[in-house]
Amino acid sequence: MALAALLVLSYLVGAFPSAVVLGRALGGIDIRQHGSGNAGATNAWRVLGWRVGLPVAVIDVAKGAAAAAGIVRLPVGALPLRLEVVAVLCGLAAVLGHVFPVYTRFRGGKGVATAGGMLLATAPVPVACALGVFLLILSLSGLVSLGSIAAAWTIPISALLFDLFTNLGYPPLLIGLTAGLALFILYTHRGNVVRLLRGEEQSFPQLQIWRRLRRD
Repeated sequence: MALAALLVLSYLVGAFPSAVVLGRALGGIDIRQHGSGNAGATNAWRVLGWRVGLPVAVIDVAKGAAAAAGIVRLPVGALPLRLEVVAVLCGLAAVLGHVFPVYTRFRGGKGVATAGGMLLATAPVPVACALGVFLLILSLSGLVSLGSIAAAWTIPISALLFDLFTNLGYPPLLIGLTAGLALFILYTHRGNVVRLLRGEEQSFPQLQIWRRLRRD
């Protein structure tokens, strides 16, 4: 029962629809009716600019981190699993809440920022590797979706390599869960994958720093 209570609370925190709330409060629109229709930070940034997109991203990251680092430590009773495993499960519950929020009829974002917040609290070194991959791809292509997918897969791969070849130990469950999360991120980006294959995915040219440096 204690684990179930933590998971439900984590889901409810993750389900807070930051893009919808801030889109209405700061932009006067329902973000789900504009741009890609996605209730996430990328669409909020694309439609309403950084003044809305940035705080949405910060809140979404904070939801995952709060679930994995804060909610998991609430004194609700004895837990059946190790604390670090429960932290990952709470973070995943927050990601599910973000993607399928009960407050907005289960229509949410794609889960990347919230998953990133969870992993910052549970696997900071693999997350640093994933951030580097994301920034590299973003600077080369300007494609947030491609960078997000690559970063999601970098985490379980780097966690496994660190576990095998360094003193940084990561439990097999964490590696398996992050691999499952990467699959989930790929699923939530399935529309983006189709557009990427067709060459129709919208990029952010202003973020293609490498191309701008070469021109200069």
